Amino acid sequence: MDFNYSEEQQMLADSLRRFIDTEYTFARRRASARGGNSLDRAAWAQLAEMGVLGLTVPAEYGGFGESAASQLVVQRELGRGLVLEPVTPAAVISTAVLSAYGSAAQKEEWLPAIAGGERIVTLAYLEPTTRYRPESARAAAERKGDGYQLNGTKTLAWHGEAADAFLVSARIAGSNDLSLFLVPKGTPGLSVHGYPTMDGLRAADLTLHNATVDAGALVGGEGNGLAALTHGIDHGIAALCAEAAGAMERLIEITGEYLRTRQQFGKPLAAFQALQHRMADMLVQKELALSMAYVAAQALDETDPAQRRRMLSGAKVVVAKAGRFVGQQAVQLHGGMGMTDELEVGDYFKRLTMIDPLLGDSDFHVQRYGEVMAG
Repeated sequence: MDFNYSEEQQMLADSLRRFIDTEYTFARRRASARGGNSLDRAAWAQLAEMGVLGLTVPAEYGGFGESAASQLVVQRELGRGLVLEPVTPAAVISTAVLSAYGSAAQKEEWLPAIAGGERIVTLAYLEPTTRYRPESARAAAERKGDGYQLNGTKTLAWHGEAADAFLVSARIAGSNDLSLFLVPKGTPGLSVHGYPTMDGLRAADLTLHNATVDAGALVGGEGNGLAALTHGIDHGIAALCAEAAGAMERLIEITGEYLRTRQQFGKPLAAFQALQHRMADMLVQKELALSMAYVAAQALDETDPAQRRRMLSGAKVVVAKAGRFVGQQAVQLHGGMGMTDELEVGDYFKRLTMIDPLLGDSDFHVQRYGEVMAG
């Protein structure tokens, strides 16, 4: 995989950075987050206009059909700006699932709408007792006439309040295999309860009580839910790694600016060698995280499932560790100001901290890495 930016990728990165610097300002982001809304519809429409939401949607469904390398370019810039909007759950994970496993009718209905910013689809696979293992889902689907009746509870559905539909995992009665269903938000029997998360985003818990969907809601056929989920989550992990690298990059810039400005003993803090060493350590960790983001993106083209899991889990663990280090160092280097809610550094620290538990924390991925190596 060639990670040198092509002319088109560089233009996309430049336009995204201009948009974030001039329009998606930190004041705008913070006002949206503190107002209890992690979806700015105007910003969402602008992201669709720039091609961000349709980047990996196949061309025949109104997208650009770009590769994981282009997705890395986009996610890195979004991470620099701490963009709140649900690009990863909708334009990365759900797009990957529907493109690879969706029926012709599902692709025709949902992919152009996702690319155009008209609809948002998010993943609902976690349950209170399953931790990060999708194969442990207990939600049940029972055949009813020409459709299915769903019962169960899902938790931490990323941007669930803003979603127009959910990719819900459930076991069909009489089978141990997992299946995946595309459930519209207005489905009778489905209730959605939203709440804020530590990093300024929103999540939701879903309760399904005799929620009935037709047979056309099944994604990938009965028993293919785990494969479809894994495919989407793999794309999400790669996107998160690139986002984290971008956030670290910008946080180091912010910290460097502060050290060059803040005076102590008649000279800027940046003049003190001990602080220079700490900044150097942050840069090393950022470069390590960016390298692992490349590894994660490359893993999506890997045909061997075991090798793919190994690369993605290894990347996720290293990036999460680097993010914690860079975030903690940035807070400390800002001194007492770093602990306040007034500076940007706190927002970056919270987001980098939350990268770890999203789509499997470090403990989960270390265990998965070990299972692959043992196999």
